[in-house]
Amino acid sequence: MAKRVILAYSGGLDTSIIVRWLTERGYEVITYTADVGQGEELTEIPDKARNAGAVEAIVEDLREEFAERYCLPTLKALALYEGKYPLSAALSRPLIAERLVYYAEKFKADYVAHGSTGKGNDQVRFELSVWALNPDIEVLAPVREWEFKSREEQVEYAKKFNIPVKATKEKPYSIDRNLWGVSIECGPLEDPWQEPPEDAYQITTSPEKAPDESEYVTVGFEKGRPVQLNGETYKSLAQLIEKLNGIGAKHGVGRIDMVENRLVGIKSREIYEAPGAVILYEAYRDLLSLTTDRFTFHYFLNHVPHEYAKLVYEGLWFTPLREALDAFTNKISELATGEVRLKLYKGSVQVVGRRSPNSLYVEELATYSEKDQFDQIAGKHFTRVWGLPLKVLGRVRRK
Repeated sequence: MAKRVILAYSGGLDTSIIVRWLTERGYEVITYTADVGQGEELTEIPDKARNAGAVEAIVEDLREEFAERYCLPTLKALALYEGKYPLSAALSRPLIAERLVYYAEKFKADYVAHGSTGKGNDQVRFELSVWALNPDIEVLAPVREWEFKSREEQVEYAKKFNIPVKATKEKPYSIDRNLWGVSIECGPLEDPWQEPPEDAYQITTSPEKAPDESEYVTVGFEKGRPVQLNGETYKSLAQLIEKLNGIGAKHGVGRIDMVENRLVGIKSREIYEAPGAVILYEAYRDLLSLTTDRFTFHYFLNHVPHEYAKLVYEGLWFTPLREALDAFTNKISELATGEVRLKLYKGSVQVVGRRSPNSLYVEELATYSEKDQFDQIAGKHFTRVWGLPLKVLGRVRRK
């Protein structure tokens, strides 16, 4: 009896070859392809997979699930890996792994497989996610084991088995795109001193070529969930994100260039495009500053974004830690209802206004006008008490 495997399948050269490579070794391959907003036409995927040797090909639209169950919790945590990367590629891996496990159990497969390399992060994200959900499933990663040393050898293998490939010349960049952003690496980007060539960017306009007029966008939130753009209500979070991606991209918003620390210990130069995510991060952070008390807000900023980003990046989505952090961020988002107005101009995004029915801003306390109701005499006594430790320390130092 053939060994059955569910393969995460993109339709590219690597995964097409993996189908045949596994088939040649006695595996019965079922491919799985998720639409997470990569902007590609997927109608040809089933035929491509079967032509490569798959016995079954599954394609699912997961854009809404990706937006609600993965992008939204990460937004509520304001999670940015190493303070910059909004985790676009990292977020899609646990969702895809979850579906691989589902179909492995449905079709009674003992294996799932992915096309990740041995030096990247995705191998960890896929494998840890799979094992967390079903520790009895074995994960295969043919790219780490097979005999091919170059893309040319892979192309020859594809030709041998009549596997159609779009091109034989390797693209200079490795690109991963979904609803939350685009990840770009390789080629000229491997020199961290070189400015990214303009052709590396996939969706954003160069800030120099962006409109000379700024554009204002107002994002409305209900309990931390983005629900409105410029007064228009969106029932679909995925559609709202796609709309924001288009608006931000036009103005060159969301370009990120960084050298990051991969899980395997090497540093990697990556560039990202995440116009919608960057706008939402700016808006939500500002709304939280308006609706969250100082003690909670400071604790949140000092602890949650870094820890949440780290666990997403490191493949730890299916852990009690993530669930506990979600409980915290969902609690503080209960009051995060309101609107934030942002100004987009030549690559920059700036919050210029915010309002909320749960606002903790009190004009009568903040103002220096005749409306002022703050008891300034109380400030004198507050300062004496607050500064007492330093006053005592100063006396000791002067001795």
